Amino acid sequence: MIYTLKVRSREREQLVEFTDAVQQQLTESGAREGVCTLYVQHTTAGLTINENADPDVPRDMLHLLRTLIPQHGMGFRHGEENSDAHIKATLVGSSVTIPFRDGRLLLGRWQGIFLCEFDGGRERQIVLTIMTAAQ
Repeated sequence: MIYTLKVRSREREQLVEFTDAVQQQLTESGAREGVCTLYVQHTTAGLTINENADPDVPRDMLHLLRTLIPQHGMGFRHGEENSDAHIKATLVGSSVTIPFRDGRLLLGRWQGIFLCEFDGGRERQIVLTIMTAAQ
């Protein structure tokens, strides 16, 4: 089963949690056990699973990435002035995989699924593939 989720960012760089949207789509699918794969269809955004309890964690992650790879002053040649976003997206990665059982994502207590926006704000498309275990 393949679905498309839309996630909107409001800032140029932002981590947007969308765990609930994934769980809702999984619940609606009726799938009970298997694996979900999420893939972002953009070159300046990524996906990650990380802590969703303390908002300082996403802020700290963005701070480090901005410090390591600033938007300006690095001599990038790409004319759209978003080379930093392409590099950050490559470092973070474009997909995550999460097992599920009894129709529930098997995330850890403090884990959430995040869109990592590096060239927003904008709406991003994420492909959700639900693969069920053989019964």
